[in-house]
Amino acid sequence: MSVGFDVSDGVARVTLNQPGRMNAVDSATEAALGEAWDAIDLDPAIRCAVLTGAGRAFCAGADMKEDGPGGLAYWASTGDHGFGGIALGRRPSVPVIARVNGIALGGGFEMVLGCDLVVAADAASFGLPEPRVGRLPLDGMVTLPRRLPRSLAMGLLLTGRRIGATEALEHGLVNQVVPLDELDDAVDAWVRDILACAPLSLKAIKRSANATAHLTVPEARNARLPSLVAALQSRDAEEGVAAFREKRAPVWSGS
Repeated sequence: MSVGFDVSDGVARVTLNQPGRMNAVDSATEAALGEAWDAIDLDPAIRCAVLTGAGRAFCAGADMKEDGPGGLAYWASTGDHGFGGIALGRRPSVPVIARVNGIALGGGFEMVLGCDLVVAADAASFGLPEPRVGRLPLDGMVTLPRRLPRSLAMGLLLTGRRIGATEALEHGLVNQVVPLDELDDAVDAWVRDILACAPLSLKAIKRSANATAHLTVPEARNARLPSLVAALQSRDAEEGVAAFREKRAPVWSGS
């Protein structure tokens, strides 16, 4: 299978599984990724997702050896969610951690930009080399300038150069950098912190951050998003306060 999908203890792990091709994404892999994100949103027991790659690479981007849709056809077919079904950062509804174990180039970097948290091995590197092969970083060229100062973003977009994990951390593109042999422990620590939070609260926070970025601060604060209302009216909202008063760990029901 080009994409591994495993769910355990409320955590979905999505693994690009073509290590012989540096986990390059072909059309079948793209479809499998979309199915994985849909499955996560349909399962209320899933509270967190981790995206990674098998072997030495996270993802080398699009598989240029495949005779798939190119140019305008590909642009049109991935417009709602972007590369890998996640590059534009609006799905799934649960927090997604990118476990970056190696190179994240082109669409691989775009998928990283679509994740909510990023934990990278110290040897990982990031880049958008599409212009060097006559293509366009369709998602990266609109998301990266929203994440970095313009000069830094354009420096990457207009040269196709790579940056290492430490530089990515300095630019705020990565949450944590660790040696490769500590990567799983670091990711698991973030997972534990996520699972300690109320599921509906996290969904509301993610939805609000994504849906209100274009609004003024007062407009964003007062936007009555359904996910926000559901979280405020949930049983978990009462459970959290009760647990605090009783000095115990909350037992979240996700309702």
